[in-house]
Amino acid sequence: MATNVALVTGAGSGIGRAAAVALAAEGYSIGALGRTASELEDVVRQIEASGRNAIPLEADISNEDQMHTAVDDLIARFGRLDVVVANAGINGVWAPIDDLTLEEWDQTISINLTGTFLTIRATVPQLKASGGGSIIVVSSINGTRTFTTPGATAYTATKAGQVAMVQQLALELARHRIRINAVCPGEIDTNIDANTALRGEEETAIPVIWPEGQVPITGGTPGHSEDVASVIAFLASDGARHITGSPLWVDGGQGLLR
Repeated sequence: MATNVALVTGAGSGIGRAAAVALAAEGYSIGALGRTASELEDVVRQIEASGRNAIPLEADISNEDQMHTAVDDLIARFGRLDVVVANAGINGVWAPIDDLTLEEWDQTISINLTGTFLTIRATVPQLKASGGGSIIVVSSINGTRTFTTPGATAYTATKAGQVAMVQQLALELARHRIRINAVCPGEIDTNIDANTALRGEEETAIPVIWPEGQVPITGGTPGHSEDVASVIAFLASDGARHITGSPLWVDGGQGLLR
C-alpha cells in the first residue's frame, strides 16, 4: 500500500512546521510548502532524519501558477495526495479602520483568504483522485470566537471567511469522501508577530487587562505549536472520520475569557 501523503503550507516555521513533523511521525510523506527555501530545507532534513520522506515546495500561496506547479511537483514525486494543511498566513496590518489602506487590506485578504482558496482548489482534484482525504484549515479564535484584537479588521475577516469556507465545502466535498475542518488557535508561541504591523493601538484597543494572563488552562502562558499540530494530526487521521465542517478551538480557554 502506498504511503499517505500530506501537503503542509507555511511549513517552514511555527504551526506549519510542527504539523509537518507531527504528520511525518504518523507515517506521512510530506510536501513542505513555503516561501523561504532555507526554512523548508531545514524541516525536510529534520523529517528525513526521522526516516520519513519529504520535499521542499517553494511557492506563494496567493499565486495561482506557483500553487499549481507545487502540487504538480508533489504528485510527480509521491504519486498521490491524502491530507492538506492550509496553514500559511500573515497577521498583516492592524490599524484603525479609517487608517487601514486598501493596499494593506488587499494584502491580508490575498494571502489569508485567497491563498486558502487557491490551496484548496489546487489540491481537491488530487484528493478526489486518491478516493478522499482530509483538509485542515488553520484559522484563529480572532473572527470566530473573539473580536477584541486592536485594529485587526482585515485579519479577523479572513479568519471568519476561512471557517465559512470550511462549512460551505464540507457538504460539497462529502460525496467525494473529503473531510474539511478548521483549527482555531489562540495565543501560540510562534513567530507570526514578525509579520504584524500595529498602528493606532490606542484608538482601537479594548482597555481590559488580565493580571493572571489570558490563557486559563496554562496559567496565562501561550500554547505551543505542537498543541495545534496534535489536533491537526488527529483531524487528518481515521479517528476523525466522522468530523467535517467543524471549527475546533485550540486556545486553552482564551476565547471564552475574552
